Order: sequence, then C-alpha cells, then structure tokens
Amino acid sequence: MVAEGVDSSNEQTPDSSVPESDSSSNTPSVTINTATSPAQRPTKETQDPNSKVTPFAAFGIRSFRFQWSADAMTTWGSEMETLILGWYILVATDSPFLVGLLGALRFSGTLTAPIVGVIADRMNRRLMLIFLRAGAGLSALSLLILAATDLIQPWHVFLIASISGILRPADNVLRQSLIADTVPRQLLMNASGLARTTQDTARIVGALLGATLLSRLGLGWAYVGVTMFYTLSVFFGLGIATVRSSNPVKHVNPLTEMKQGLRYMVDSSVIKPLMFLAFLVNATAFPLTNGLLPVVARNVYGHDENGLAQMVAVFAIGALVGSMVMASIVNSRRPERFMMLTMVIWYVLILMFAQVDSNALGLALLALMGAAISFCMVSMSVVLMTFTKFEMRGRVMGIRMLAVYGLPMGLVIGGWLIEQYGVPRTITAYAAIGLTTVILSALKWPKLVTGFSAEERG
Repeated sequence: MVAEGVDSSNEQTPDSSVPESDSSSNTPSVTINTATSPAQRPTKETQDPNSKVTPFAAFGIRSFRFQWSADAMTTWGSEMETLILGWYILVATDSPFLVGLLGALRFSGTLTAPIVGVIADRMNRRLMLIFLRAGAGLSALSLLILAATDLIQPWHVFLIASISGILRPADNVLRQSLIADTVPRQLLMNASGLARTTQDTARIVGALLGATLLSRLGLGWAYVGVTMFYTLSVFFGLGIATVRSSNPVKHVNPLTEMKQGLRYMVDSSVIKPLMFLAFLVNATAFPLTNGLLPVVARNVYGHDENGLAQMVAVFAIGALVGSMVMASIVNSRRPERFMMLTMVIWYVLILMFAQVDSNALGLALLALMGAAISFCMVSMSVVLMTFTKFEMRGRVMGIRMLAVYGLPMGLVIGGWLIEQYGVPRTITAYAAIGLTTVILSALKWPKLVTGFSAEERG
C-alpha cells in the first residue's frame, strides 16, 4: 500500500522510514509493506501495546490534521445551514411536517451511497471528497445569491436542500474511509473521538454563529458564513493523504462489486448487527436532535431562534466532552459492549427529555444525551473500521450510509406525528420503540454484549 503525505515521523514501516517536515512543499511518499494495512502500522505511540495514547495522538499524523480541519469547516457550514434553513421554513410555513421533510431532504442521497462506495474503492478518495465539497459550496452560493437579491422562496430551499442532500452521504462515506486508510489501528479510537469533535464543535459554532447572523443581519449574511466555511474545507482538503492499495485488485462491473460488498457484510457476524443498530438509532433516536429540535424549542419551550441556538449549543457541548473522553480516556478492548451500554442510556435520556418542560432540566438532559451519542457512535465507528478490509472499506461504508436512511424516514413520520399527537407523545413513542428493539437485538446477537471472539476480530 502506498500512502502519500503521511507523516513518517509518526509512522514507521518494516522496510523504511522517511523523515518529513510539515514545512516542506514536496510531500514524500511512504511505501508500506503490503502485508500490513495502514491501520496496522506501528507508530511511536503504539509500538508498545500497553503504552498510553495521548489525548491528541492522532494529530501527529499530517494527513489527519488536514482532514480534521477540512471536516470541521464542512460540518460547521452544514450545521449553520441546518439551523438557518430549519428556522426559516418553520417561520415561513408554520408546519412541523415541512421542517421534518426539510431535514429528510438533507439525506436524499443516502440510497446512492453504496454506488459511491464502489466508486471510492476504484478512485482517488481525496479527490472525490474535494469535488463533493466544492459542490456543496456551490449550492450554498446559490442560496446566498437568492437571499441577497430577496428572491428566496421556500421551494428554493427545498430544491437546493435536495441537491445538497445528494452530496452529504457520499461525503460521510469518504471521510470515514480516509480516516481508516491513514490512521493506524491502535489509534482509531483516538482518531474517531477527535474526528467526532468536528461535529460537536459544529453544533456550537453553527448554532451560535448561525442564530446570531440570522437574527441580527438576515439570511443573506448568514449564508456568507456558510459559503466561506465550505470554501475553506476545499483548501484544507488538499493536504489529505492519498492512499492506494499495492495489492492488485481485479475490478468487475460496479453492480457485481456492490453485491460483493453486500455479501461481505452479510457474511460478517460483526458488521450485520451493527448495520441494523445503525438504522435503528437513525430512525428513532437521531430525529429529535437532527431535525425536529426547532419544533421542540418553539412548541414546548416557547423559544425563538436564539433559544434554539442555546439548546443546540448545550447539546453539542455535551457531545464534545463525550468525544474528547473517547479520544483521551476510553480505550475499550470490547467497544461493542460499550456501544450497547451507551445506546441504552441514550434512549433512557430521550424518554426523560420527553416528559419535561423545564428549560434548565431540558438543557441538562440534552447535554447528557450529547455525551451518550458520542460514546455510542464513536464505539460503533471503531468496530466497523477495525473489522473492514481496505479493499472493501468504501463499499462497506457506502452500505453503512443506507442505515442513515432511517433518519429521513424518522423525520418525516415524526413531523407528521407531532402535528397529530404533539411533541411529548411522539418522542416518547420513538424512545420506547428504540429501547425495546435494542434489548431484543442483544438477545438475538448476544456477542454484542459478551464480546466478539479473536477470530471474528480478524
């Protein structure tokens, strides 16, 4: 395998070690022994399996530093966009259903993610990522022009949200694949925790900055910030490493390769239950915080856009703390167990949140919920990245994105149910269904709790 632009100061191969300076304009290539994947390469931090990983160990890898920065810019812009457009549609239409529909459109490309995974296993993943983020920037620029010229209408928002939604799932496939490509296996928990902080900080920056610009300067200036973040993401993306397999891979037609990915997933006693659980939390847990929170903020707490921003920021602070704990403290040898425990806690917190209307208590529960989500999803990502071969990584991550399709389904149904039965009943029903299904999943796949064997871990 050949990795271009990876810090050799942090990664040494059995064959050679090439020093690299970050200030050098010419990035050397590091040839990796084909018997060892990037996730298995020894590093200064990981040569001793008992050595403690420092909280920011993954930042010792040059490519990860650039990818973290690029991902942060994209996610910050995306979260600003989510809050701004969600509030705009709620005020313009007064329809929780349409707010849920708008959130669902952000994931309209989920069904194409497996095809993206096939392409990602054939092409340069870094260039694909840059191309997709440039497209997201152009979509934001279109809305900026419409808002600045005072021509924007709700249908414009839905149309451009649909286009952006086609790009978003592909972006997630590529960013996860690139982390697994360039970070040693022993640092995956650390890198995954740090990578998730881009989403957590985005909730804080996006909510506070988006609400401030929207309430004080208007939609047009708010979208100037969104467009700038997407532009910066493209520039940072140029520093991400390009990794390719040196093992010859015989490519067949894309449909056959997608079937190979599905077969690989179905045959895995580890990946299959994780895919099911990923769909479950997207359908029943994520809708509350990933689309319906504007409705909760206004209908339950009587907030304006600034009150909504406060709720989002508090939730994000909890998630950020959770991500940093995962990156610096938690190093579970059985992350699947930790995932199941924190998933149960997540649903219990949602049940409690649905029963309260106190702003202080609601904010506290949102912060705890954010931490639980980080614990659960980082653990799930680590298990998936650890168990997946390099040659199948794009396809598995693409199929993984199909699970995200549960979120738009949950958002649309949840928006309709809120109009019929109100917020508390809808959120309670979602949490009860999710918690019951998690318990049944543990009975069907007991190794999610007892732990997978060494043979299954590969």
